[in-house]
Amino acid sequence: MAHASGMHSLEFKLPDLGEGLTEAEIVRWLVEVGDLVTIDQPVVEVETAKAMVEVPCPYGGVVTARFGEEGTELPVGAPLITVAVGERPASASGSGGTASEGSGNVLVGYGTSEAPARRRRVRQERPVSGASAAAGPTGAAAEPVQAQAAAGPAAAVATQAGEPPASVNGQAGGPGADDGPVPVISPLVRRLARQNGLDLRELTGSGPDGLILRADVEYALRASVQGATAAPAAEQHPRVPQAPSPALASRSSAPAAPGEIRTPLKGIRGAVADKLARSRREIPDATCWVDADATELMRARAAMNAAGGPKISLLALLARICTAALTRFPELNSTVDTEAREVVRFDHVHLGFAAHTDRGLVVPVVRDAHVRDAESLTAEFARLTEAGRTGTLTPGELTGGTFTLNNYGVFGVDGSTPIINHPEAAMLGVGRIVPKPWVHEGELAVRQVVQLSLTFDHRVCDGGVAGGFLRYVADCVEQPAVLLRTL
Repeated sequence: MAHASGMHSLEFKLPDLGEGLTEAEIVRWLVEVGDLVTIDQPVVEVETAKAMVEVPCPYGGVVTARFGEEGTELPVGAPLITVAVGERPASASGSGGTASEGSGNVLVGYGTSEAPARRRRVRQERPVSGASAAAGPTGAAAEPVQAQAAAGPAAAVATQAGEPPASVNGQAGGPGADDGPVPVISPLVRRLARQNGLDLRELTGSGPDGLILRADVEYALRASVQGATAAPAAEQHPRVPQAPSPALASRSSAPAAPGEIRTPLKGIRGAVADKLARSRREIPDATCWVDADATELMRARAAMNAAGGPKISLLALLARICTAALTRFPELNSTVDTEAREVVRFDHVHLGFAAHTDRGLVVPVVRDAHVRDAESLTAEFARLTEAGRTGTLTPGELTGGTFTLNNYGVFGVDGSTPIINHPEAAMLGVGRIVPKPWVHEGELAVRQVVQLSLTFDHRVCDGGVAGGFLRYVADCVEQPAVLLRTL
């Protein structure tokens, strides 16, 4: 491609998105070939094993190539786009000037504070080839994917799904083509169908205007296993988790024996598995636990919420107790530098909390939890939980924790010996709060009882510190007024 005088191309590669992640899947391109991009403008939305992330380009200039189709998985370091930088084309700006070489920033929110300008189309001096090739099984990008012909959204939907392109009015674009495009928006839905050999044209979507949803594909795959026809209706799609069927099981390198279903440890499940295994290998953990009478804590929360204003969550009160306990026992708000053989204590509490989502276990982090009140903690827990459910947590919201709070009581269980969230040094577990017989003021009574457990890294402290921490937490649960000493 010929460029204006003084321009040269720079290749922007998929950056390291943190947490040791080695690959990401292209969900949606935000720019096309020929667009003029500014420094730190998001150019692609990718899904990692942890979250959906918009990746900004550190260069300003004209996009000359894109690498990888939507739904393609790329390894860190693979090319994403090339950008022609240098002297701006006359059609892109009314005045001359030189585009910046780049900012060096990687993620949205870590870059410049100036909002990126709206993208603009730039006329190319020579037509760009429409040929493209997606990344192979190893994830390495091949030839750049160029812009689609401007035939409208209908053509884009059909072409991305691997079917013949259609025009805007829905007529077939070539001999032998079926009537109209497939009503699919999500590249993840297309990929699921493609991996399992399912023809999307045979499905009736249950979404708005017949849109094919992931539930439609999963229903059709289950029905194909049972020998049923794939014609789902909206009310036929249960929204509860289903047992995996052989058709939904991902392909693995080892053949499945009769009665086996093999699912590769990849994506978020693989990332969690790797982190938990590392924690078990490196951290000599121990667990202590205690039962506590949470009746007064529940009454205190009810009184707070009855007083008006935003409702206070139980998790926020437990977090407030945690931060107060860490002030008294800072040994547990630390990590171990194995190379230096040093224990590193933190003067801040970035509190992680375990959250179960449709995509698996995630641990969002509440920054500076030690300076937040119960109302602020409630709001932040709600925000991060919703982001976890929608898959929009950023790497910055999933990293940097110094202590984790795990409320496994929501699963209806009393106790647990959780695995420490590496590289932290401790985790507080909270079971369900249920009525139980309890000796209160010398008499047997029915009280709201909870089991608390602390798993800690035995390298940072001994049992005396761990027991002191857990006993203080239990005292605050039983007598919330104890917290007044630290307010």
